[in-house]
Amino acid sequence: MIRVGIIGCGKIAQVRHLPEYAANPNAEIVAFYDKNMTRAQDMAAKYGGKVYNSFYELVDDPNVDAVSICVENRSHAEICTAALYAGKHVLVEKPMAITLAECESMVAAAERNSRHLMVGHNMRFDPVHRKAKQLLDSGIIGDVITFRSVYGNSGPEGWSEDRDAWFFDKNKAAMGALSDMGIHKVDLIQYLLGQKVIETTAKVVTLNKRDAEGKLISVDDNALCILKMSGGALGTMAASWTVYGHECQSTVLYGTKGLMMIYSEPSAPIIVSDLEGNRTSFAFDTTSEKSGVIDEFVDALVHDRDPEVSGKEALTTMRTIFGSIRSSDIARPVAVNTDFVTHI
Repeated sequence: MIRVGIIGCGKIAQVRHLPEYAANPNAEIVAFYDKNMTRAQDMAAKYGGKVYNSFYELVDDPNVDAVSICVENRSHAEICTAALYAGKHVLVEKPMAITLAECESMVAAAERNSRHLMVGHNMRFDPVHRKAKQLLDSGIIGDVITFRSVYGNSGPEGWSEDRDAWFFDKNKAAMGALSDMGIHKVDLIQYLLGQKVIETTAKVVTLNKRDAEGKLISVDDNALCILKMSGGALGTMAASWTVYGHECQSTVLYGTKGLMMIYSEPSAPIIVSDLEGNRTSFAFDTTSEKSGVIDEFVDALVHDRDPEVSGKEALTTMRTIFGSIRSSDIARPVAVNTDFVTHI
């Protein structure tokens, strides 16, 4: 039985971490910490467990085996590193941290303390994306030449429990739509293709989202990236907080034998078209409310193996995110995930 502590009891903890740990037969929720003590107490009353006065107190408790970190971006590295050195396994929400150096230090801390570190990239665990990966690996559309992937919604103020929207505060979030939305698509593309991003050309901007005073927010609300992959594929990724209608998370892959559309048409989550234009739809149950992230983390700890999205695996995505920000700043392509690039 893995005894779990929750650090940060906001929306993501309430809709994903807590209910999924509670449903996992190999996990027990035993500890809570939140800067809002009432919120932590409410979650403890609902799920059982002890409330702590600080995250240091929680990670120092020998009765806690692992922690989920669900706090603002700027605090990820500090809490994660403290937990790892206290001997805890860690699941941290994305983005992993707000600088590449912090991300690398988290991976080093996990290795030094022989603990498992996982980052909560959930898109690859979606049953639709699992099926798409299986089909791609079977060669159904041949070698992928190009792709386009979009992820957009109306922004975190529409779903965040924190109405002050720390997501919009550069001092707390550091980054905006690219690290909140685009990061999922970077991980997904790398997963689907089995390739890493090696170069990004990006425009990371704030176009429309405004704060309570009517000023443009201090983080990006849109990002457009051209991604060059290690296996030769080239494609675009768009992330946006200004899609004020229906959420979009379409991915289209163009191969030597046809194309695959994922979440592009309402008729089916996956549609494959061959070179003659024959279309095959793959429709199956997509109603599972589980993200797959928590189950993967717990299973990795039970079997003492690296989780699928380990800290080291997530580094490749973070290098792409920071490289894209750098590319936008200097208005030229930036190489990432190559032997000669260590820091952005």
